[in-house]
Amino acid sequence: MVPDNKISKIQELIYEISVGEVMRTNLVTVTPQTPMSRLREILREKRISGTPVVDGDNLVGIISIEDFIKWLANREPDCPIGQKMIKEVQTLHAEEPLTQAVNKFEQFGFGRFPVLDHETNKLVGIITKGTIVEGLLKKLEIDHIEVEEVYRHRIKHFFEDILADKVSLFFQYDVEGQNFKRAGEGASRLKSSLRRLGLDPQIVRRVAIATYEAEMNLIIYTQGGTIRVRVEPHEIFVRVEDSGPGIPDIEKAMQPGYSTAPEWVRELGFGAGMGLNNIQRCANKMGLNSVVGKGTTLKIHIFTEDGAKSETRRSSSKTGSGR
Repeated sequence: MVPDNKISKIQELIYEISVGEVMRTNLVTVTPQTPMSRLREILREKRISGTPVVDGDNLVGIISIEDFIKWLANREPDCPIGQKMIKEVQTLHAEEPLTQAVNKFEQFGFGRFPVLDHETNKLVGIITKGTIVEGLLKKLEIDHIEVEEVYRHRIKHFFEDILADKVSLFFQYDVEGQNFKRAGEGASRLKSSLRRLGLDPQIVRRVAIATYEAEMNLIIYTQGGTIRVRVEPHEIFVRVEDSGPGIPDIEKAMQPGYSTAPEWVRELGFGAGMGLNNIQRCANKMGLNSVVGKGTTLKIHIFTEDGAKSETRRSSSKTGSGR
């Protein structure tokens, strides 16, 4: 299998940046007692299209320009915002990767999401599509400055300079289940290492995204596992193993949007059901073996520029399964 689409730098950053890095912290808020008639002035003065509603430090709702227009069109008498605000508010946490925010914008079609601190559950910011774009552009500018420094430290012609019949590099990352604070840490460390080797940025992005999704599966669904990565001249091979509950129906698990993540995980913004599909999209070959009650093994093959040579050499062997 050959990936049908290239992974852009923007897509890579969405996995790397957290919500807290792009959210706006200079918040404009209102209280439930603020009159609806006052809302028009607030939105116009601050040039915003919606705002959180707070009672002290607690988020109690959100009000948007759409809610104001509906109230105005119905010619209702003035009333407190608390009567017209949306009380069932979808939120994000500052520690979540930006990819979760993008998924929520696509899922709900909202213009903004309040951002809460995971530990205190207090309002710490707000994220919009505009703040995401601003944050990505800023990160792109920083990465452009840093890229020369990275390449100064790369191992130039690493494999060509080693005198051996076969050369490979091996990386291992141990992942702790349910530890969302360290979500994506292994994938981030691997990406930094691969960049220092001077690999094609497109290859690095594909490896980083595939590894991130595999790492999240370990964190969400198991008590932990191991990610082993082997880098060879023509291929990067990722093997992910766990002794978790296993996957009862692999075919069903591969369907976009399918997820068995528990509700508390979904409330954190994880478990959207796209992980295995995203891995498959990044991989040249992918194998998945799972035994219920024993665990799962995932094998991901990503070819480098001369990957076809690797494929030819391996054509007589079977691809291993994995998650």
